[in-house]
Amino acid sequence: MKNGKLIVFEGIDGSGKSTQYSLLCQSLHAKSVEFKNLVFPQYSEESSALIKMYLRGEFGDKPGEVNAYAASSFFAVDRYASFKKTWGDYYSAGGLIVTDRYTTSNAVHQASKLRKGERGEFFSWLYDFEYNKLGMPAPDKVIYMDVSLEISCEQLRKRELDTGTNADIHEKDREYLASCLDAARDACKYYGWDRLNCLDGDGKMRSLEDIHAEVLSKLEDVFV
Repeated sequence: MKNGKLIVFEGIDGSGKSTQYSLLCQSLHAKSVEFKNLVFPQYSEESSALIKMYLRGEFGDKPGEVNAYAASSFFAVDRYASFKKTWGDYYSAGGLIVTDRYTTSNAVHQASKLRKGERGEFFSWLYDFEYNKLGMPAPDKVIYMDVSLEISCEQLRKRELDTGTNADIHEKDREYLASCLDAARDACKYYGWDRLNCLDGDGKMRSLEDIHAEVLSKLEDVFV
């Protein structure tokens, strides 16, 4: 028995992480690689109840009305339940896990509520809380999809129009998204995530195929 490998896609809202996550899953299927894929939060599960209440604004209609540590616990419990119920044994037996978001999202979204000088303490607490205290596995690779605030907002508004959905309290707050982008770049440096620049020289999104090719190149060492 030995632990498996865990690959995480992370980025602010509208960064294209879910698309690249899906493309990687397709590539792994095409290569007949055995793996489990997960998307967090697990909105269809009871463990996400507090997350849904928080994102609907039931604890306050601004993200900052729930402090970083309290909000992080909502998301951590959802991940813990998923680990215990659906993928922990598979991972412990050596299985490959690919996720769209993980503990890393707390580092992005919740650290944004803190002053820059307070973020290091939070990052340290978050790592200890989930990976030591809760016993969740730490990722082998985090691919951080880096975009500009303008692209993020543009992609979010497009998604709302395409799907007919309404933004949650995170997605509709531009100032909060700007703080998330700053916190995400701090977290990327602090944890040593693998940064992937999704923009071309003109500040536009690179093609999906181009980004996907870079994703695969960044994962070569993981699949050795």
